[in-house]
Amino acid sequence: MLTIANLAAGYGSAQILNGVDLAVAPREVVAVLGRNGVGKTTLMKAIMGIVPPMAGSVTFGDADIAGWPTHRIARAGIGYVPQGRGIFEKLTVEENLRMGLRSLDRRTDAIPDYLLDRFPILQERRRQVAGTLSGGQKQQLAISRALCGEPRLLLLDEPSEGIQPNIVQDIGAFLRELVTTREIAVVVVEQNLTLVESAADRLCMMDKGRIVHAGPVADLKDEAVLKEFLSV
Repeated sequence: MLTIANLAAGYGSAQILNGVDLAVAPREVVAVLGRNGVGKTTLMKAIMGIVPPMAGSVTFGDADIAGWPTHRIARAGIGYVPQGRGIFEKLTVEENLRMGLRSLDRRTDAIPDYLLDRFPILQERRRQVAGTLSGGQKQQLAISRALCGEPRLLLLDEPSEGIQPNIVQDIGAFLRELVTTREIAVVVVEQNLTLVESAADRLCMMDKGRIVHAGPVADLKDEAVLKEFLSV
């Protein structure tokens, strides 16, 4: 579904990604981990075209999308929830969800029922201004907004940040539901190892702008791996 080869990207003259290689299969959850500043968020932004690539390829389906504008990448079938959620704080819950529908090729105002069923608080508070929701509710809204565009690949950057443990657990369960019941894959940047263990099929460790280790989620029980790639 997604194949990244030798991807380099950065900001101005500052190169952050130094030859990333990553492959994601359909209906797979891949977790990307690493210390702060190793390039995880830049990788998400490079996939989405927010940060232009300096070299390498990003193949989604049969198309090399490296260099495409972000709106075209979204319409191709990639949804993105950035770190900090990126919701429209002054719009209502319903208006936020309808913004997610804009990446569809067809015109519709119909918010998918399965999202409102899965996160009933969004139905209950659909007229409420999004900025007044709790952190966990905002994350549920951000994920649901991205899924309104019916993506085949969902990118999540630190979805557990600032969220109470029970909501983190629920998000992990929802990611498993997505990949088992729908034609979707997920790449999640995360530091919460409990979420990774519950949701991911496998993991990749980043350091200095590269994927330096890839393996099963069981690697999180290996103290040597944790010390080498995650300890400060």
